[in-house]
Amino acid sequence: MFIGLGTVINVLAILFGSLLGIVAGSRFREDARNLITTALGFVTLLAAADSISKLWNEELVASLPKGWTLLTILIALLLGALIGNALGIEKKLEIFGSKLKRRFDPQGSSPFVDGFVSASLLFVIGPLAILGSVSDGMGTGIDQLVLKSVLDGVTSIAFAASMGWGVAVSALPVGIYQFGWTGIGFTLGAVLPEYQILAMTATGGILLLGIALRMLQIKQIPVGNLLPALFLAPAIAGLVNAFT
Repeated sequence: MFIGLGTVINVLAILFGSLLGIVAGSRFREDARNLITTALGFVTLLAAADSISKLWNEELVASLPKGWTLLTILIALLLGALIGNALGIEKKLEIFGSKLKRRFDPQGSSPFVDGFVSASLLFVIGPLAILGSVSDGMGTGIDQLVLKSVLDGVTSIAFAASMGWGVAVSALPVGIYQFGWTGIGFTLGAVLPEYQILAMTATGGILLLGIALRMLQIKQIPVGNLLPALFLAPAIAGLVNAFT
């Protein structure tokens, strides 16, 4: 297994799903696609639990004072939520997507362009793309990107059935974007000690839980606003380790 494999699988899933959508998209009923999304939501819950379990990893517990493992994640989430909400990350991502769509195809007259822009934004703009790519780069697994790949593959079937080959071309910006985050994850994995990586992974698990709740349509949590917590967690863990 090599760094970046998760994104390669994601790109191939989009291409394969687009091909299926163009050839036989009308045969995939909406209720079947919804059921698959629900199943993926359950699996995402399991992935979240696996990441959150790093809170009790011996390396992390030994590196922080007693009781500070959970407190570290809590502080990271609270500060991350305040920063993300103040910056309006989730809203800005939505506005950015809308602006791109209006710029490239304001009248929706070109199915190819509309398919390319819509699919690109759907596959790229989301916490799972960042979480999964960073995890891949850090060498902590590609499970999250595999989940995203299945979800993107199923979604691309529906999109390609009505919008054509533009959906398949969206695999290009998806690959570039996620490889960029994979590179960041690889850099972090090379410079951060194990306990800081574990703190980052546990925080990512909380964000995954939020994504699972959205996929299951239980609660629409603005997970994008919590993304700063992902990078605050290792920093806070480092400070706690150094000054206590």
